Amino acid sequence: MTNKKKTVAVLYGGKSTEYEISLLTAFSVINAMNLEHYRVQPVHIQQDGRWIAGPEITKKLEYKDQLLLNENASLESQAEHWLAPSSPVLGNNRPDIVFPLLHGPNGEDGTVQGLFELLNIAYVGSGVAGSAAGMDKVLMKDIFTAHHIPGPGYLSVSRFEWETDAPEVILNVKNTIGYPCFIKPANCGSSVGISQCLSETELSASVTDAFRFDTKVIIEEKIIGREVEVGVIGNHHLSVSVPGEIITQGAAFYDYQSKYVEGKSSLVIPADLPEKVKAELEDVAKRAFRALSLSGLARVDVFVREKDQRVVVNEVNTMPGFTQFSMFPLLWKHTGLPYQQLIERLIDLGIERYNDKQKIQYRIDK
Repeated sequence: MTNKKKTVAVLYGGKSTEYEISLLTAFSVINAMNLEHYRVQPVHIQQDGRWIAGPEITKKLEYKDQLLLNENASLESQAEHWLAPSSPVLGNNRPDIVFPLLHGPNGEDGTVQGLFELLNIAYVGSGVAGSAAGMDKVLMKDIFTAHHIPGPGYLSVSRFEWETDAPEVILNVKNTIGYPCFIKPANCGSSVGISQCLSETELSASVTDAFRFDTKVIIEEKIIGREVEVGVIGNHHLSVSVPGEIITQGAAFYDYQSKYVEGKSSLVIPADLPEKVKAELEDVAKRAFRALSLSGLARVDVFVREKDQRVVVNEVNTMPGFTQFSMFPLLWKHTGLPYQQLIERLIDLGIERYNDKQKIQYRIDK
């Protein structure tokens, strides 16, 4: 790294059901960053969509609510700011890179990434297409199917289809997916809106609940097996972490309570898996990462099927939970890459990806 500090704009909050989780992530990441190497500028996206920029962070934060920035710092009031949503004009405060610590829709789904592409600003993580495909569980699984990456059986249902012919959908689930099955909003994370249906009598209520959070729902086959996750980092050359296993305590599946309430689940890192399974897991994780055109980082969630020990991909998360106690950083800690170094590695990967894109030519007369 050069002597000049890199300016990192840390973006957090957002119009998403995962707003609070994003605040926790930002608090943890900012406090882990080496302030001798980076100038850290916080940018808070409120739940109503308003962007608030704060002053440079020069010391560790004491509590999370310090990230709830003052309204007077609104980006919209700074005509020459690097990221005024009403104007693409760039000022002198342009950061070297943006770290978008946003989870769920309106941040992890390619929308914010598209803004950075238009402004030609470097950012951490996957691009527009990869972020969008990684957020939409239906698109993701369609791509996995095309690339022969094994996954649960699934059906996609739009709100229009459900409202116009729910009996046909119910019959289709019975004939193709069966029970038990899982109902999920297509574009949510952190297990928001997910429920397990043991029989047809539970299906209608579960689908209706999922449609509170999205206009498209995915209905998936339940896989009996162990729930395992790995981290992947890289752009062209990929590294895969040791695997970690999720053990839920008294829950039917790894739901929101299991993830964020202490004592509801435990993580076993590294997971005790046969070498053959670990090799297959690493191969499938890399294939899934490349199939979705991801870059920077992702957490790949799989099942190790009980009946034959085969790896089945559940989903990929392009901006996983990122507190120092979250699965993704813990996986890398046990692989030999501590939290602070992981953050620095991801910033470097974002700048590498940006520099690579600068080689693209947009005129044909030169």
